[in-house]
Amino acid sequence: MTTTTTKTGQPLDRTILDSLLRRRLFFTPAFEIYGGVAGLYDYGPPGCALQANIIDTWRKHFVLEEDMLEVDCTMLTPSVVLETSGHVDKFADWMCKDPKTGEIFRADHLVEEVLESRLKGDKEARGQKVEVDEEKEAKKKRKTKDTKAVKLPDDVVKEYEEILAQIDNYNGEELGMLITKYEIKNPTTGGNVEPPVAFNLMFQTAIGPSSNLAGYLRPETAQGQFLTFQKLLEFNQQSMPFASACIGKSFRNEISPRAGLLRVREFLMAEIEHFVDPEGGKKHPRFHEAKDVKIGLLDRKVQLSGRTEITHMTIGEAVATKTVDSETLGYFIVRIYLFLVRVGADPKKIRFRQHMANEMAHYAADCWDAELLTSYGWIECVGCADRSAYDLTVHSKKTGAPLCVRETRSEPLHIEEWQVDLDKKKFGPKFKKDGKAVEAAVQALSQDLREKLAIDLEKTAKIEVDVPEVGNGKVEIDKTLINIEKRTRVEHTREYTPNVIEPAFGIGRILYSVMEHVYWSREGSEERGVLSFPPPIAPTKVLLVPLSGHQDFKPLVQRMSLKLRQLGISNRVDDSSASIGKRYSRNDELGTPLGITVDFQSVKDNTYTLRDRDSTKQVRSDEDTICAAIKSLVEGQKTWADVQKELPEFTQQEAD
Repeated sequence: MTTTTTKTGQPLDRTILDSLLRRRLFFTPAFEIYGGVAGLYDYGPPGCALQANIIDTWRKHFVLEEDMLEVDCTMLTPSVVLETSGHVDKFADWMCKDPKTGEIFRADHLVEEVLESRLKGDKEARGQKVEVDEEKEAKKKRKTKDTKAVKLPDDVVKEYEEILAQIDNYNGEELGMLITKYEIKNPTTGGNVEPPVAFNLMFQTAIGPSSNLAGYLRPETAQGQFLTFQKLLEFNQQSMPFASACIGKSFRNEISPRAGLLRVREFLMAEIEHFVDPEGGKKHPRFHEAKDVKIGLLDRKVQLSGRTEITHMTIGEAVATKTVDSETLGYFIVRIYLFLVRVGADPKKIRFRQHMANEMAHYAADCWDAELLTSYGWIECVGCADRSAYDLTVHSKKTGAPLCVRETRSEPLHIEEWQVDLDKKKFGPKFKKDGKAVEAAVQALSQDLREKLAIDLEKTAKIEVDVPEVGNGKVEIDKTLINIEKRTRVEHTREYTPNVIEPAFGIGRILYSVMEHVYWSREGSEERGVLSFPPPIAPTKVLLVPLSGHQDFKPLVQRMSLKLRQLGISNRVDDSSASIGKRYSRNDELGTPLGITVDFQSVKDNTYTLRDRDSTKQVRSDEDTICAAIKSLVEGQKTWADVQKELPEFTQQEAD
């Protein structure tokens, strides 16, 4: 287990937090009364509200602030789209099988588990303290053989640590070599496993009653955005750069779902496709706003050397030194960082890790993952990739649709080039059925080759062109059929395929990681868990607590509840017979940031106390002032410290 801490620095006991989250119905295994299905979860009321608030914050932070064009694309995707994008061939993980038991392992997870177990045994043999994740051990479907306390040679320890530092960089063949070299076996039975094979992670389906149109549940929301590019460009009045955004479910048939909400088969994604002109270094007009923000970076050079030290630098320095590829990529790294902090992630537990060459998606030119530190280790929550012009190019080539930008040049461009003229009247009869292939080969000739052939044509009155599909692969064309000469062409418009910078957010992973980051317990009473969500994302904003069941309190509670709802502020009433402390404690577990107590003084003068969840401090004022303070807090405009300065502190309720 990764040694990680709560918000206040206590050691984090995931068993207690997990119990709280399930007991208070943030999430629960789906189909549980039927035994459940690995990797599928349902969200309960607080989980739903938390997810909705994170999405609302995401829309404000990106769609609204960056003036993005939001679309909602279908989840069902025809096979041909994902064949063209490369997902059918390449969207896979490596798995290996124990032939005796039929057990399936994800190859990188197997290597990781066995080597970590050996390193643990080495520590024990050296008399060093070993952290044990008891809950993780208890939950393992297979009972692993007890770790033997075996001291390893120092060079082997170093080798294992280097392999684990770059575990994501190995392909199937390399994982197979590691399994053979280090004699990695089934951790339960000690049996051999077969070499890794690729397993495509997409869920396949058939569209329509005749089932003859093959399809998949989308593994990402990106493809729909690429296919509507031309319409979005038109909607944006042909103006570049611009970004589209999409929020929706994606599906991946994970080999071995584990780690609760962090590795699931159905999940919510929020993806941005920022379309940018590749000419001029992919600059961003607002980069100056981001350049001085300091970010923790783990680049690929450090990882390849088997280390994991984070370097803190401003994004301006990272782009200037080419650690980060472009201004636009750097700008979005900063925006992602600010969003994660805004929804409650601990800045000290955020890093950006660069993908290594083997790990990079098939379309990416550069890619950085925003990773959050949790009890499961560093977890990828956002990927920020430069997809270059890959997707628009392949879809345009497949369909013939012009997925490109046409711009009028500010000044006409004069281009000197070798141009080819064919005498079509003679060309057709000469080459008959091969005419199209020969013409295509001629038109595809490079400028250098055209120049050389123009000289040959002048000297010998004929040229020879490579046409692989015709005859012996060489075709002779004489001077009566072809003319090659240098001319000046004037271009008034420029046509280009935009590059794409893509930040892709796993909302469920962010949601879970934030819950770990904001969790803590009151000193002296570890069972009193608190979830310190920032007020804008808290599931319920205000708890209304009447001091007792006195009849005079009811109309005041109802009026305050209605007023808050009219302001768009979610609230709930707890008028149970439990003590006020107990009622507040129950709602601290739900992350409710604010509490209003209705007491006898409220009946007399229409004033109320407002309690802060984290400090348990209270202030008192009239109804309108309290409502205005709550509104400013839940909209993120003020902090509790601001409210404390403005309103008088309150220390004790009147009991009669």
